[in-house]
Amino acid sequence: MHNVRIIRDIELGLKNLLLHKLRSFLTTLGVVFGVGSVVAMLAVGEGANQEALEQIRRLGSNIIILRSEKPVEEATAAQLTSFMSVYGLLYNDEKRIRETFDSVRGTVPARIMRQEARVGERRMDLRVVGTTPEWFALVDRPVLAGRVLKERDMQASAPVGVLSEAAARRLLAAGHAVGQQVWVGSHVFEVAGVLQSEGGVGSDKRLDTDADIYIPIHVFRERFGEIIVQRMTGSRAVELVELHQIIVEVNDIDEVEPTAAGIRAMLERFHPSEDYAIDVPLALLRQAEATKRTFNIVLGSIAGISLLVGGIGIMNIMLASVTERTREIGVRRAIGARRRQIISQFLVETVVLSSIGGMIGLAIGIGIPWLITYFAGMPTVVTTYSLILAAGISMTIGIVFGLYPAIRAANLDPIVALRHE
Repeated sequence: MHNVRIIRDIELGLKNLLLHKLRSFLTTLGVVFGVGSVVAMLAVGEGANQEALEQIRRLGSNIIILRSEKPVEEATAAQLTSFMSVYGLLYNDEKRIRETFDSVRGTVPARIMRQEARVGERRMDLRVVGTTPEWFALVDRPVLAGRVLKERDMQASAPVGVLSEAAARRLLAAGHAVGQQVWVGSHVFEVAGVLQSEGGVGSDKRLDTDADIYIPIHVFRERFGEIIVQRMTGSRAVELVELHQIIVEVNDIDEVEPTAAGIRAMLERFHPSEDYAIDVPLALLRQAEATKRTFNIVLGSIAGISLLVGGIGIMNIMLASVTERTREIGVRRAIGARRRQIISQFLVETVVLSSIGGMIGLAIGIGIPWLITYFAGMPTVVTTYSLILAAGISMTIGIVFGLYPAIRAANLDPIVALRHE
């Protein structure tokens, strides 16, 4: 019997709404735009956040990256004089880190410089990275052809190199890459393999850019020496930097931040000036996740304002409907309808309005991110959470903003309502 009454109330609510089609449609627009904006804005925010988080995750959550940085006073002095700049991480720093901290599984040193590369008539400026085979285990890149550096290359000081995909395409074009010879500066290297390229958050903070060649670090020192001369337009910079980067792999993720703090304290002891920087991807990841939560709350709040406006519109229309149907309400009360039946009738109408608007809004909210991704190339992610949230809010708005008009209708005095003109 109860289910029959609910079905009858729904049918009656739909009938009353269809009597004023345009008014009902315009009333639902506030909910449509509100739900659509909630889903779309959260999808855009989630896509941007996931892309940033994925870039950080690729660096590894159990590693610490140390970078050489020229102190401000050193950079100023180098501009005013022709003296050589000496700064940055040392080979002894890597050795001390490896031997001092039990939490450290291993370290990977790297020296970096830019050189012109040539194959026949093709030339390009690329980055030379002198490192060890362990680099490829820590900074995972798919091998497209050949192989990565091996321990035998280190022991034999073999003049071999691994090109990034972008460098291989520009230097070797459609030719077979593995086994080709590439001139880097005044030295020749045999291509042992090709890695997939991946641009990123900046060459100063990563060991992979679009155009790189990776060679054994011993060969780097033998062929290019310890002193690096960077030639720029109208000037040149002479620097002595033993190591440009050190990647430290930690045994357990819980030990990353304590180990980073210990390394910082150790470097402060042996470096008079702060000529280094420490990047902890795990800390960046946690910070990015916290920012993501704040970003989603802000976007959701802004979009929620649209839903609030839609709810106020529903309340306004339902109050007008109560005024228009005062005589009808009086007749129903006079023939025995209870207050809860009147409340149920008007609540059904508001819930139907908000539900229809919510469903249309969900469809629009799913379609907008797809269009943004298709035309603008921006990553968007529509999550189940955002759909449930938007649908739940639209239903809640129908109940909350329809409750007052329904109670007001139910409290009308039947005699006064019957006399209403």
